[in-house]
Amino acid sequence: ELLEERGPLAKPEANVRVGETIVSVNGIAAKSVATPGELLRNQVGKQVLLTIADAAGKRRDVIVTPVNTRRDRDLRYLAWEQERRARVDEAGKNRIGYVHLQAMGGGDIARWAREFYPVFQREGLILDLRHNRGGSIDSWIIEKLQRRAWHFWQARGYEDPISNQQLAFRGHVVALIDAETYSDGETMAQGLKRLGIAPLIGVTTAGAGIWLSDQNRLRDNGIARAAELGSFVDNGKERVWITEGTGVAPDMEVDNLPHATFNGSDAQLDAAIRYLQDKMAKEPLREPKAPAYPVLQRK
Repeated sequence: ELLEERGPLAKPEANVRVGETIVSVNGIAAKSVATPGELLRNQVGKQVLLTIADAAGKRRDVIVTPVNTRRDRDLRYLAWEQERRARVDEAGKNRIGYVHLQAMGGGDIARWAREFYPVFQREGLILDLRHNRGGSIDSWIIEKLQRRAWHFWQARGYEDPISNQQLAFRGHVVALIDAETYSDGETMAQGLKRLGIAPLIGVTTAGAGIWLSDQNRLRDNGIARAAELGSFVDNGKERVWITEGTGVAPDMEVDNLPHATFNGSDAQLDAAIRYLQDKMAKEPLREPKAPAYPVLQRK
């Protein structure tokens, strides 16, 4: 977990743990109001003094800086993402990697590098495109997934070989999609499916896979956004417009039902884990081994 992705209470200077209690906010008892949020009005970005009681009742004072509701939403989303990753690590016994792409913008390139490269040597990979807001980096990521290790370098005295096409993923891949997979997230899903990189699990995407811009400003600085570029395929077998208005259909339809999801389940993620476990059992990743070193003799 990165430091910048921690909430105010989880920062090192506060280190408030689950199970501890907020007794007061700026000297006002937390029990004196309906919700502690009332004591945080107009406190965004300002230092706030909290009195914290641990499980044994021992109290201490900490200073925290509250965030606004948008940052709170982002932190909760990051917590959801970290929980998915932890589930995959536990269920897959660290043999399956998990990468969630929130969007397809410039900042998501850094997120991809940070999350994909530490797991690129695992046997399975889940690409989570759910809630993806779009952008324009699908080609860049697909290019990385299309890399193929075709030979290996082996140094004497070292056990692990290094593949050519460095950082190429050699295992099985599956992707998750939902009705909130949008725009370039849908283009990414189309590429994974049509190029045979990964099957899709989930429900049909939003159906908004078109290119448009915000350059057509009106005199009052408003925007009249309109579709500009549609996408189609012409591969000799079919010539058809894709994505816009129809979305991307999954190869395996699995829905996250509201009540079960509220209670903490994630049927789509569970289906992806089961799929990869089955593929890994039937088609295990073969680790390359160097042949015997040549025996060189002087004549």
